Amino acid sequence: MFFYKNIVTLHRKISEYTNIYTYKTMINSQEIKIGTCIRMDGKIWTCIDFQHRKPGKGNTVMITKLKNVSDGRVLERTFQIGFKLEDVRVERRPYQYLYEDPTGCILMNQETFEQIPVNKEQITGVEFMKEGDVVEVVTDTSDGTILLAEMPVKTNLRVTHSEPGIKGDTATNATKPATLETGVEIRVPLFINEGDLIQVDTRDGSYLNRVKE
Repeated sequence: MFFYKNIVTLHRKISEYTNIYTYKTMINSQEIKIGTCIRMDGKIWTCIDFQHRKPGKGNTVMITKLKNVSDGRVLERTFQIGFKLEDVRVERRPYQYLYEDPTGCILMNQETFEQIPVNKEQITGVEFMKEGDVVEVVTDTSDGTILLAEMPVKTNLRVTHSEPGIKGDTATNATKPATLETGVEIRVPLFINEGDLIQVDTRDGSYLNRVKE
């Protein structure tokens, strides 16, 4: 009995030790890239932009733009090169957007066909998402928690409302408002008309080009 209790105690200590050090995987600040997830101030953040900068005679620093995966809040944070950060190991899988209901946006795993609800606030570029689109769902590998979902950087959408275009006006930088099939309004060149299919950058809603059909 005494031997059994010691084995159980030892097993628990090994499990605790393993969990602590598996959970707290550290990375250096210069290893951050777009899509990297870190745990900071008790919250999980994903990197949406970064750059290395050497200010005058000082040391090189890492300037990052981080997005809170829970509430979508974005902040800019500067780290010294070599600064240790807690890495969140994630898994990325393709899911197809089916429909929206009171529980959120229903997404279907492209491999298992499992359907899950995801809050709109957790989906990057959600205002450009239409039924049938495939997004990338990011989960925390330690507990399976869904952290966020991301639309592709570029997507094609139909213009459903816009003032008539100006014939031959293809070189001007002037723009006008246009409503797309998802209901979002963006700025487009004057020559774009209702019914046109256009390509949009889902990160900032900028017009990219008109799609030939």
